[in-house]
Amino acid sequence: MENKELKERFIDERTGIEYLRQGDYYIPNLVLSKQKKIHLNKYGRMRLNYLKEYKKAEYIIMFMQNTLIDHLEEIQETATKRVNQIIDDLKAKSNLIQNMKNTDMLYWVRTMNAIKKQAEEIILNELIYV
Repeated sequence: MENKELKERFIDERTGIEYLRQGDYYIPNLVLSKQKKIHLNKYGRMRLNYLKEYKKAEYIIMFMQNTLIDHLEEIQETATKRVNQIIDDLKAKSNLIQNMKNTDMLYWVRTMNAIKKQAEEIILNELIYV
């Protein structure tokens, strides 16, 4: 019977995966590459949660291909710009003027809240929950 010496590590030629010896076993050396860190805002977190809960396959594919962070960053930047643009458009269409802050504050706050909610609803349907 031939006594083979066990290697500390080897690469499988078929898959290209490196294996490391741990005791009597070979464990695949699977390591994710470094991902950049970003601060997710409200829209980035909402998109991430939506992907995790309802689009698991897309989430896993993006995670494994290391494109998830870029996707979330793009979504949150686009959503933030689009919300601000929609708010500006809706303010221009309404009869809301800056002077109303001093004369009729409750009307101004109520109208601004309604405009923000409309803009966010549009963004959620256009970008986040798609």
